[in-house]
Amino acid sequence: MASTDKKLSPVEGIKDDSNYLRGNIATEMVDGTDHFSKESIQLIKHFGMYQQDDRDARAASRAAGGSGKEYIMMVRTRLPAGLLTSKQLMEELDLCDELGNGTLRITSRQATQFHGIHKDNVRTLMQRMKGVGLTTLGACGDVNRNVMCCPAPFKNNQLHNQIQDMSFQLADHFAPKTGAYREIFLQDPETGEKEQVDTGETIEPIYGKHYLPRKFKMGICLPEDNCIDVYTQDLGMIAIHEEGKIIGYNILVGGGMGRTPSADKTYPALGMKLTYVSPEDLIPVCEAIVKVQRDFGNREDRKVARLKYTVRNMGLDEFKKKVEEYFGRDLPDPHPADVTDFDDHKGWSEQGDGNWFYGLNVENGRIADNETHSLKTAIREICTTLDPGIHFTGHQDIIFSGIAEADKGKLEDILRKHKVVLTEEISNTLRWSMACVAWPTCGLSITESERALPGMVDDLEKEVEKLGLSGEKFTMRMTGCPNGCARPYNSDIGLVGRAKEKYTMFLGGRLLGNRLSYIYKDMVPADEVVPELVKVLTVFKEQRVEGESLGDFCDRLGQEKLLEATGG
Repeated sequence: MASTDKKLSPVEGIKDDSNYLRGNIATEMVDGTDHFSKESIQLIKHFGMYQQDDRDARAASRAAGGSGKEYIMMVRTRLPAGLLTSKQLMEELDLCDELGNGTLRITSRQATQFHGIHKDNVRTLMQRMKGVGLTTLGACGDVNRNVMCCPAPFKNNQLHNQIQDMSFQLADHFAPKTGAYREIFLQDPETGEKEQVDTGETIEPIYGKHYLPRKFKMGICLPEDNCIDVYTQDLGMIAIHEEGKIIGYNILVGGGMGRTPSADKTYPALGMKLTYVSPEDLIPVCEAIVKVQRDFGNREDRKVARLKYTVRNMGLDEFKKKVEEYFGRDLPDPHPADVTDFDDHKGWSEQGDGNWFYGLNVENGRIADNETHSLKTAIREICTTLDPGIHFTGHQDIIFSGIAEADKGKLEDILRKHKVVLTEEISNTLRWSMACVAWPTCGLSITESERALPGMVDDLEKEVEKLGLSGEKFTMRMTGCPNGCARPYNSDIGLVGRAKEKYTMFLGGRLLGNRLSYIYKDMVPADEVVPELVKVLTVFKEQRVEGESLGDFCDRLGQEKLLEATGG
């Protein structure tokens, strides 16, 4: 670890004493309590879990003489490129019914999350997941997390297959190698394999004993389709291609969304172009970058431990020199190619092999049955009758692939039967919106997000229609805290939880994802969000130049002039 002469954060000590993430987790799994210790809470993240409690249930718990906390686990699946089979999705839906709260959630990183899992059921869930070839290892924690990649199942060229295959290679290469996951969760505790003992060989050849200083995120896109927000990744890869073949990758470093409003040392950032590498050198160069972050990332203060701070503190040139040292040779300048467009892959598209795929909008990624629609039941029927490939997008939506021409109507009929609104029937306001989970289960959330955004979208889309702006595309993303899991800091409109039922409003990002937004107004009450946006949209309609998007307009005016134009 770097900076060993400084006081390390408590989490570093926990990892140091954990024997490669084991700690006391195995003992605590069977100790009869409903929660883990504070040390184990940090370690279980590496196995795809967060310990949470349902804050909606606290009052009832206290009234019944309890502690006020009803402990539950959020368990996240690692799904490179968001790809899985109908069989795998059906098992996840079964598990959310049998062991969770009855819902499954698609994340903004193309993975899935179970909510409401009790500690006693964790091992069962993970073993059932293993039975269908799925894992939660490395979905959270101080390691490389789910590798994002354009999930579109086009078959008429090899580009998508190539980058999706690379996402799996990267996921495997950077997965933790410790045997703790198998020992604790997948093996019988009495007859299974015993602890892995360090006999002098390196158990974690990339991460080492202390793993990374903080979480690490990777993503791959094509220049013409930045559907995974490549500039927000710690390590982003733009696949450059000519004549249907990938010739190399532009490497971006130092993206990341989280910030702490009370700490000026923290900030959202977009990735910076580092170099251009051949397909053969991609994984070795990525490994060099990860190792530089391992050795030079901040281990004293987790608020500034992400790669974005390492790159900017070192300076891009010095960071590149260090990567070259670890890689073993000089690296060239970046390729001039950059991202140029964004496709959300919703609606019907020809795959190129005679079949079709359908991208279905899933509001905020929540797969559930409720009083308005039965999305979960509809997906079960689609998987059972049509057996499509399943692809999750970076916008929390689902793609069904391999649909025969004759079955297109059948898929739509199933959705309509269960009152699921088709993608073609939703507004642009809804289509380009997304939110994080937030209240009541996420321990970091300050206020509502997933439960608040739908009502705001309903109100806003009516006003957008009145203004004659229904054809406009603008991203609107909400988070319940400044950590920015739904990537609000580079969207046209970002709403970030600041206090209970109050939000910081960001404007001026863009659909393409390569520009940060600015704070337009702070501490906006929830019931004033839509009226404030209506004022902005009204000025946008009146003063925009031809072809100008909402984000471009807000960026051109800037905060001061926009406030003046809207009346402050």
